[in-house]
Amino acid sequence: MKEPLESPSPSMKKAVALKYTPGESEAPIVVAKGSGRIADSILEKAKEHGVPVQEDAALVEVLSKLDLDEQIPAELYQLVAEVLTYIYQMDRLAPRDDW
Repeated sequence: MKEPLESPSPSMKKAVALKYTPGESEAPIVVAKGSGRIADSILEKAKEHGVPVQEDAALVEVLSKLDLDEQIPAELYQLVAEVLTYIYQMDRLAPRDDW
């Protein structure tokens, strides 16, 4: 028997994954999004692949309204730039196994 799909509630965990490749797109693109078990899966995949995770419920709420493969709008550039800067700094400080 199939389990019923979860409908998002205000307290349900949400996740949005962005991809940004300079020269490939003008702005980060939404590559995954979901709530509940889908959000858990997105976060698990990020962990498995060493992708940094930043928790920001307000930003996730806004980003989750975008379509998959949609670039973030210019109004969100500053907020997303702050997240990317934080992740870049954390990545630089992280110990490397491959050195």
